[in-house]
Amino acid sequence: MAERYLIDPDLDFINEVVGLGGSDLKKCYQCATCSVVCPISPENKPFPRKEMIAASWGLKDKLVCNHDIWLCHNCGDCSTMCPRGAKPGDVLAAVRSYAISDYATPKSLGKMVNDPKKLPILFGIPVILFAFFAILTTFAGDLFARIFGGEFWYHTHNGLPLEGIAHSKFISTWFVDLVFVPLSIWVVVIFAMGLKRFLNDIHKNALLEGKTEKKELDLKAFLKSIVNVLPTILRHDKFNECSENKERSTAHMMVLFGFIGLFIVTGIFFLVLYIFHIPGPYSQLNPVKWLANVSGLALIIGGILMIKSRLSKTDQVTGYKDWYLIGLVLGLGVTGMLTEMSRLAEVEYFSYFIYLLHLAFVFCLFAYLPFSKLAHLVYRTVAMAYDNYGNRR
Repeated sequence: MAERYLIDPDLDFINEVVGLGGSDLKKCYQCATCSVVCPISPENKPFPRKEMIAASWGLKDKLVCNHDIWLCHNCGDCSTMCPRGAKPGDVLAAVRSYAISDYATPKSLGKMVNDPKKLPILFGIPVILFAFFAILTTFAGDLFARIFGGEFWYHTHNGLPLEGIAHSKFISTWFVDLVFVPLSIWVVVIFAMGLKRFLNDIHKNALLEGKTEKKELDLKAFLKSIVNVLPTILRHDKFNECSENKERSTAHMMVLFGFIGLFIVTGIFFLVLYIFHIPGPYSQLNPVKWLANVSGLALIIGGILMIKSRLSKTDQVTGYKDWYLIGLVLGLGVTGMLTEMSRLAEVEYFSYFIYLLHLAFVFCLFAYLPFSKLAHLVYRTVAMAYDNYGNRR
């Protein structure tokens, strides 16, 4: 006997999905072409047809807690082949945007991050904060040095003063770390709370839909599944299976590895500074600097390729969340490279100004990460790992 569901449409949710880019949702007449042509859709409970039905009926709870929305890479094959132009890829992208906002807290900050009118405020906060620290470093640096010790405060090496342009003389490294260390912890806590709900929700939904037979989530086995899917993510295998937007793979890989490289560089220099007490600037012959420069260039080139791809796909919805992420990627890469280049060229005040902007971009990356489209890196990884955990083909 077929299962029965009590339909309770959420009209506000339908309007939200339409507003986030799923404007052609109602064109779907459930022919299942999308599920047939999708190269990465599982054999058991394939997507995106069932998601299109749920979105049309406003079944928010059934969609938001469905990990299949994250398995979709929005390659565009389904949208191209749809006989009605319902654009299932854009609909699932809209649902993912809604899910990110739903799982992140506080909700008020999430609404601000996704509101273009609030962008000046969100970017202005770190600019004002680091400008204040620059003033404090300039006028109270000697006072702090006398209190804590000159070598300790200025991060000098063997008591030798820093020569030439050193950004720590403009904004003390202590102030920078005073912001980013607690900020990183705060972001991890927000993601942890969201992922706890997310995992519980997708497991319950998978049990109801017959995607898994495991009653209780085995955390140890799930963590092993995360390790199993990392090569697939790093190689962008799923992107390469698509045909319509296959070229996006290159841009996404450059941005991904650019972020990974810069994360490694930051970690190494943090340890070198606080454990070995060797302050920057570091030599351009340093291999870690090579990694930093290559990673920065990867961000810039990847961001430019993303813009080119978005502009060429006029039939694909590109909203504020997409441009926000691309702008953040380019902003980080460009200000980072200009900071270094202006320092080497000894253009002091310009270098300090660009450095302040760079810190503001880094702040936006960390502080608003759980609320922006970039959060898909976390949720999609977890969703792919869960699929691997359930042995779903």
